Formats: sequence, C-alpha cells, structure tokens
Amino acid sequence: MSKILTIDEELCIGCGTCSEICTEVFELNETIEKAFVKNQDACSQCDCEEAINSCPVGAISWKEE
Repeated sequence: MSKILTIDEELCIGCGTCSEICTEVFELNETIEKAFVKNQDACSQCDCEEAINSCPVGAISWKEE
C-alpha cells in the first residue's frame, strides 16, 4: 500500500507555508488561494513532514492508497 500526499482544499487557507518549506512539492494556486501538490516524488528533496506539521490548519496529510 502506498501513501498519497493530499491537501484538504476546504481547510487550506492559502498561507503558503507548505510551498515555502517544500518548493518542489507544493505550489500555491493564487487564483483560488489554495495550495496543491505539484510533485509528491520531490519529497526526497525537502522535509514534507515539516510542511505537514507547519500547516496552521492541518490541511496536509498522507492518505493510504
């Protein structure tokens, strides 16, 4: 079973913290002011756990596939 990095769009407030911590993984869609996962495979290049733990509203999590 694999894990998928997800962002709950209803919880996301578009603060950009995740995209500042992991620029290769997360990006902020400025049109809708929500973050999204652009490249989960890039978690090896940054600390996705730090991004998850730094989200002020807890919108980022790992989901079992």
